[in-house]
Amino acid sequence: MKISVPKETKERENRVALTPAVVKQLVTAGYECMVESCAGLNSYFEDAEYAAAGATVVDHAKVYADADVVLKVNAPSAAEIAQMKKDAVLISFMWAASNKELVNACVSAGISAFSMDAVPRISRAQKMDALSSQANLGGYKAVLMAANAIGKILPMMTTAAGTIRPSKVVIFGAGVAGLQAIATAKRLGAVVEVSDIRPETKEQVESLGGKFIEVKGDESIRMEGGYVKGVSEEFLKKQQELVSKHVKEADIVITTALIPGKKAPVLVTEEMVKSMRFGSVIVDMAVEQGGNVVGSEFNKTVVKNGVTIIGEGNIPSLLPMNASDLYAKNIQTLLQHLSDKDRFKWEMEEDITKGSLIVHQGVAVHPSVQ
Repeated sequence: MKISVPKETKERENRVALTPAVVKQLVTAGYECMVESCAGLNSYFEDAEYAAAGATVVDHAKVYADADVVLKVNAPSAAEIAQMKKDAVLISFMWAASNKELVNACVSAGISAFSMDAVPRISRAQKMDALSSQANLGGYKAVLMAANAIGKILPMMTTAAGTIRPSKVVIFGAGVAGLQAIATAKRLGAVVEVSDIRPETKEQVESLGGKFIEVKGDESIRMEGGYVKGVSEEFLKKQQELVSKHVKEADIVITTALIPGKKAPVLVTEEMVKSMRFGSVIVDMAVEQGGNVVGSEFNKTVVKNGVTIIGEGNIPSLLPMNASDLYAKNIQTLLQHLSDKDRFKWEMEEDITKGSLIVHQGVAVHPSVQ
């Protein structure tokens, strides 16, 4: 099979779907790889490295038309999908439930499409879990961004001129991004407090040195496949009331809460932002899905009531070398699970295939898009 890797075209996207090291492994396994010229430059991988790994470097016209399998970070445009061969296969992030036009384009083109964000969260799919690999890097970088924006240090420091108190960091959400943010903030010496609607995360938070802000759950919290699928407005209000005093005393607030296929829940209200100390910093990691913070703006850093609100929509892309390397290994593992060098297996009832397959040979098959 001919695998192709187009250059990412989304604004502020620096990642690439395959790195030269992973290309070499796929070529050794018998796959044929094509990489669009300059596809890896923003991740610091040159065309010569891909060629040395066994890939053919091609122009944009060939990267879709000649491919049996197209691997991307972000999904192609409808125009690019229309260039793909009938019965070709696309693997990328799709967010299909909220991207009807993309699904329709795949159906019209008669292709099959797997979504990296739909890979089920089961133990044998951990090496394919691109959401986790990218969120892990995002949580780390979010703390560094906040530390860079705030006008003070994070650790306690005793000097001849006096003692500097440690900064206080409040983190909303103890998923992959939140746990990495906790670990990073603690390594930098901050006092860390964490709020999560799932009481079972308390032990994980405390194992990393964070203090858990416990909000008693209710029956409105719905979990599915390791993700929060829904929560009532009443519970969110209860959570806001409890954590508001912690936010008021915080130097840095980092929010990570997402609900797949839905707008991100509002966790930090306008009143909470106004209550924060002048010079405090907020990083809204959910800004691309509507934001957890009232006042955050997509891909902008703004100052409101003396509080800096960072709304970077694609934080993993700020670490493109590591992010591309991890994503490439995720997508390689999924590809080699679904296929061999000659064909796709199409095991339609197998959990990973069934969970991640959105469109099959021009027919929308995933429950989220039917």
